[in-house]
Amino acid sequence: MPFVVNMPKLSPTMEEGTIAKWHKNEGDMVNAGDLLLEIATDKATMEYNALDDGYLRKILVPENSLAKVNSPIALFTAEKDESIEGFEIPGQKEDQPQEESKEEAKPTEKKEDKPSGAVFAEPEFVPEPPLEDYKFPTKREMGDMVKASPLAKKLAKQKGVDLSTISGSGPSGRVVSKDIDKGQPDLPVTFGSTDGPKDKPGSYEEVPLSPLRKIVGKRLQESKSFIPHFYVHQTVNADSLFAIREELKKNGLKVTYNDFVIKAVALSLKEHPSVNSGFNSVSQSIIQFKTIDVSVAVTVDGGLITPIIRHADFKDLGQISTEIKSLAKRAKDQKLEPHEYKGGSFTVSNLGMFGVSDFVAVINPPQSAILAVGGIDDEPVVRDGQIQVGKTMKMTLSVDHRVIDGSEAAIFIKTVQKYLENPSLLLIS
Repeated sequence: MPFVVNMPKLSPTMEEGTIAKWHKNEGDMVNAGDLLLEIATDKATMEYNALDDGYLRKILVPENSLAKVNSPIALFTAEKDESIEGFEIPGQKEDQPQEESKEEAKPTEKKEDKPSGAVFAEPEFVPEPPLEDYKFPTKREMGDMVKASPLAKKLAKQKGVDLSTISGSGPSGRVVSKDIDKGQPDLPVTFGSTDGPKDKPGSYEEVPLSPLRKIVGKRLQESKSFIPHFYVHQTVNADSLFAIREELKKNGLKVTYNDFVIKAVALSLKEHPSVNSGFNSVSQSIIQFKTIDVSVAVTVDGGLITPIIRHADFKDLGQISTEIKSLAKRAKDQKLEPHEYKGGSFTVSNLGMFGVSDFVAVINPPQSAILAVGGIDDEPVVRDGQIQVGKTMKMTLSVDHRVIDGSEAAIFIKTVQKYLENPSLLLIS
């Protein structure tokens, strides 16, 4: 008898998945335990093994297609040549669009939109059609837009001079006749490509959100909508941090600035446990985490994921460095296990490696704080009454005001600053 395989629920937050790869073809015999397919969930690509023996007769959801949890993705039979004709696939009939009757198809009078009663509504995207009649101006036409006297325009046309390359000496920068000879180059001057654009102004294409970006977008939109954020900024004197990292590097010990930051954050959370907390929006209560598990924001194809350094306060700098490299690699390969990215008590997001000096991050719920870290820059600083060139690092702590007050946030970020400005403490802790 034919039977269907449904999209499995591979994580608590999974509502739909994308078929990344089928490992069996239609007609293949599949044994229980065989690798059947790979599914891209909201956080990672996971393998799924067959639960029963059977012949794969029809793939209902092809690769790179989306399916909701518990919806049919494949049709199997117990026997190889068993007929599947006329077999009704559960749920498929309801999903098929019904043909509209002629009466339904008639245009109806447009009624005035009435308020839905929603307090907040995201603005609807209303596409504007591309400007089909737009003609990209030639260099000569663009030259005609330059402010110039009639005689200057005439002379420029005769001599083949691009008016846009001439600096005008007349009123308000107007090009006059004497500027033509003075500004005429020995060789024709062109700036950039001479080819015009191929797409009409306003052209666009819509790219579907990946499962990962969809869930990240949903969570962060909720975070900014419902969590009362406030921000605390702090600049760190990074001279000692830079020097100690260079010294370690010369001796073959490769650690990143982010490794130091994570260790400093872990020790600061140990000193200030009130920041190592979250918020339960259902019970309206504070979650006081008993362990310090630091989530680290990692950019991957299609979005962002936050693998976790568990018990970060118990690990030395070398252990943290090794673990982050391993987690980051497996995150980029989409091989993380759910327990490696679900949870965490505090998040560090560092964009310093991209040359960013300063930014503000969005809290990762249910956590109550996230630290945004910029790169190390050379800046003029005042030390002992003298202006010097010093190395600085900027940090911004985003905080949930329902859980943490301003004074607690200030004391915490000052503690992080203390450790980063005295990095030798991080080597012995």
